[in-house]
Amino acid sequence: MDPFDAGADGILRQPRAVWATAGASVVAFMGIGLVDPILPSIAQGLDATAGQVTLLFTSYFLITAFAMLVTGFVSSRIGGRRTLLLGLALVVIFAGLSGTSDTVGQLVGYRAGWGLGNALFVSTALAVIVGAAAGGSAAAILLYESALGLGMACGPLLGALLGDASWRYPFFGTAVLMAVGFLCITAFLKEQPRPARRTSPLDPLRALGHGGLASAAASAFFYNYTFFTVLAFTPFVLNMTPYRSGAVFFAWGVLLAVFSVVVAPRLQERFGSLKVLGGSLVLLAVDVLVLGYGDHTTAVVCTILSGAFIGVNNTVYTELALGVSDAPRPVASAGYNFVRWFAAAAAPSFAPKIEEWTDVHVPFVVAAVTAAAGALVVVVRREALTREAEEREPRHAAQDGVAVFAD
Repeated sequence: MDPFDAGADGILRQPRAVWATAGASVVAFMGIGLVDPILPSIAQGLDATAGQVTLLFTSYFLITAFAMLVTGFVSSRIGGRRTLLLGLALVVIFAGLSGTSDTVGQLVGYRAGWGLGNALFVSTALAVIVGAAAGGSAAAILLYESALGLGMACGPLLGALLGDASWRYPFFGTAVLMAVGFLCITAFLKEQPRPARRTSPLDPLRALGHGGLASAAASAFFYNYTFFTVLAFTPFVLNMTPYRSGAVFFAWGVLLAVFSVVVAPRLQERFGSLKVLGGSLVLLAVDVLVLGYGDHTTAVVCTILSGAFIGVNNTVYTELALGVSDAPRPVASAGYNFVRWFAAAAAPSFAPKIEEWTDVHVPFVVAAVTAAAGALVVVVRREALTREAEEREPRHAAQDGVAVFAD
């Protein structure tokens, strides 16, 4: 199914509850890249090293990974609306506290709390949008992916605009925007039906016993290491002002959004999901290798270009994880995300250490190798991934009404 079959009317004519959730999703995804342009400023303001500052990503995603085991447990008991509001409230509190930090240790701790809130919100938002949207699930998924892309593009821009005055302002700005999202969801979103069966924290781990889902998660683990080496370590290599760094990552985010929402579905339709994923991972490996060894201009160009490959990968991985196993989609997604976010936590911490032990080029060599490893998993496990996705796709679509983009 081509997601664009939903048509512009199906995407744009949505209830206010859907727009409120989608708008809050944009801000939630902005929080991931918000600190990118201001990482050097934070290091200077708090008298911290690059390795210490990149722990902002490590604490955020480490908590996010473990939170994936409990988000379904929480939402199946208190409902989607209350889970969203709980997540938003935690983000408002910890984003605001982040702006008051006096030490890098405090800031890392507050980012961990922020990660918990974001996990509760983001993991529930897609299900809420699909449940409340008009025009079919394809339109809802496209709207969610658009929110993701827009948030990833605007996060570095907001960080640069507010961070030029002070590194603290982007955190306060995020808290204010998420508070607005909290009020909008309170006003416009009614409680969603709860699932017939309550989810256990162990269900996502059990779902990983499925060979196809485990393979998708393993490949995504290697890919995410590459992704977050680019996102967390490259700002220190570029060594630019917040405005210039923000412009670079804004362009990166625009490519990510366009290739995620517009290009990836068309490539999948023509070549198949696994061929597209494998090819994109190999191109990403080449891109980060050139980034690591090129001059400054080349590094800027390769950083921006990586957004295209990351956008394609994000879309294909998400759809593959949701469609490859016979587990309910929220459970499969939680298990998949539990694995891949560990790499997002590891890369920002390991990359600066690898530079200290060797030189500035080697972290990108490692990132290139992990991207290639992700492609290798896709090739080696292609039979299982393809066969299981094809066998389960019709049953999933009938089971929970979420569009699957099968290979």
